[in-house]
Amino acid sequence: MSTARHSPARSIAAHAVLATYTIIALFPVFVIVVNAFKSRKAIFRTPLELPTPETFSLIGFETVLKQGDFLLYFQNSFVVTVVSLFMVLLFGAMAAFALAEYRFKGNSLMGLYLALGIMIPIRLGTVAILQMMAASGLVNTLTSLILVYTAQGLPLAIFILSEFMRQVSDDLKNAGRIDGLSEYRIFFRLVLPLVRPAMATVAVFTMIPIWNDLWFPLILAPAEATKTITLGAQVFIGQFVTNWNAVLAALSLAILPVLILYLIFSRQLIRGITSGAVK
Repeated sequence: MSTARHSPARSIAAHAVLATYTIIALFPVFVIVVNAFKSRKAIFRTPLELPTPETFSLIGFETVLKQGDFLLYFQNSFVVTVVSLFMVLLFGAMAAFALAEYRFKGNSLMGLYLALGIMIPIRLGTVAILQMMAASGLVNTLTSLILVYTAQGLPLAIFILSEFMRQVSDDLKNAGRIDGLSEYRIFFRLVLPLVRPAMATVAVFTMIPIWNDLWFPLILAPAEATKTITLGAQVFIGQFVTNWNAVLAALSLAILPVLILYLIFSRQLIRGITSGAVK
């Protein structure tokens, strides 16, 4: 009886906490998008108000498209993110399948070693990474960013996907082997379709840090031809004068791909998180 009585209160409290967190998380996005459509004076006078006919202005978007090579920055970010995401999902899923399916000496230690990559920030190795890229002639190339982001995303991908792949029925895989399927076909045709929610979860958690990163593009690829969208937005930030209209417009455009990805994979993402919680 006491549990039944307290359950509505707990539900209300949980929803209140979630609603508060949602408001806090969305507030910066709201401020950025709203002020991107305002004049400079309105940004500082009424930053929290919606644009009105008097304050509405597209000067920020016009500046981004005219002064900065925004399309090139967007293209670089898109290429780096897509290729890195593809490599993380492919190699992460293969490694997770090997750890989950095959029992070999050092299996547990290998999983623990890969899990350490989640706990140790890759930025601690920035100097060594820069030296390695310089020695390989990869500075100011998109390849350097792709390699770093792939290495950065693999530990989390392997950790998540291996747990899901352990839940795939052994009978299904053995039936495939009896039918003459190779290990590659079992992986691609039987296992991968069953872990799509987990793949979507990994994709979202991997894409957002890559798309928003400023650290490695600034260090490894600061040339004009290899700038990403986050680094390109710094063009409008000066030492003495900052074009806030252009900065907010660039950030608003940078939000779109992440938002589109979430809308596409939202169902798979929620399924992946909830099924992981149940397991």
